[in-house]
Amino acid sequence: MTGAPTSSAADHALLAPTARAAEVIGGDLTEKSLRVYLEGLPGVDAVGLQARAASLGTRSIKTTSKAWALDATIRMIDLTTLEGADTPGKVQSLVAKALTPDPSDLTTPRVAAVCVYGDMVPHAVAALGPNSGVNVAAVATAFPSGRAALAIKLADTRDAVAAGADEIDMVIDRGAFLAGNYGLVFDEIVAVKEACKREDGTYAHLKVILETGELVTYDNVLKASWLSILAGGDFIKTSTGKVPSAATLPVTLLMLQVVRDWHRLTGERIGVKPAGGIKTSKDAIKYLVTVAETVGEEWLDPHLFRFGASSLLNDVLLQRQKLATGRYSGPDYVTVD
Repeated sequence: MTGAPTSSAADHALLAPTARAAEVIGGDLTEKSLRVYLEGLPGVDAVGLQARAASLGTRSIKTTSKAWALDATIRMIDLTTLEGADTPGKVQSLVAKALTPDPSDLTTPRVAAVCVYGDMVPHAVAALGPNSGVNVAAVATAFPSGRAALAIKLADTRDAVAAGADEIDMVIDRGAFLAGNYGLVFDEIVAVKEACKREDGTYAHLKVILETGELVTYDNVLKASWLSILAGGDFIKTSTGKVPSAATLPVTLLMLQVVRDWHRLTGERIGVKPAGGIKTSKDAIKYLVTVAETVGEEWLDPHLFRFGASSLLNDVLLQRQKLATGRYSGPDYVTVD
């Protein structure tokens, strides 16, 4: 197939990832064609990107809009615990907070998901119970390094899905990507996507973590974002939260621009998840403004935008209490996780 894509959005949704990528690229999908496509993307104007992010970060919103933004932020949080010392009890405590973030105000919305290691998925599923509206996300593929054989990465994914994970957060092989081995990264994402398939034929949602702090340049983030979407990722995610450089507003803006361009090209909507380092409601609102101004308000939805966070929720709850009562509550008014 050659030339620009001519299929409808529905046709694209039905294509296998490799077929879809071949259609977008405009030819047989080979390592060479993939490289030519990715390296042919326009370079990122770093100065312009940073200036745009800085401008969006200074936008103020009205008090009535702030109340909506705080609730929207809560609905978009993947409440996360990813520590070697995680226990079933800690996961159960996290789930309790996900279900009832503020016991003093039962109008507080629930978070989008709890994010845990794969072996903690059964405990999260059991604690949530049926029809909670809160998903279980599991990190997989030798998170956070991604340094393992493909067979291990796929087993990691299948085990989490079989245990009841609704979403899989995988990490790309940054070493392969930085070495220019785009085909290997593409094939791994495609294989992990297939490993997300459940017995009933449906798929757990796949979030592809780029670990942007290790990609070094905006041009690499651009290429990795396109590569991840071409290979079938449902979300592109900035970071694991395990390296010093986590989510930043310019990087998230760039990834949102890729998602916008993909939607214009194919009609498909891909999600974005900044993760790591977003700790305050003030920071979260900057991201919401950036989403609305870049891809539109339709993306202000947990199906298309998430925050990966552990401490953000507490600050949002304190700000929410401040709007309701007119005064700041002490930190003992929220749980410490």
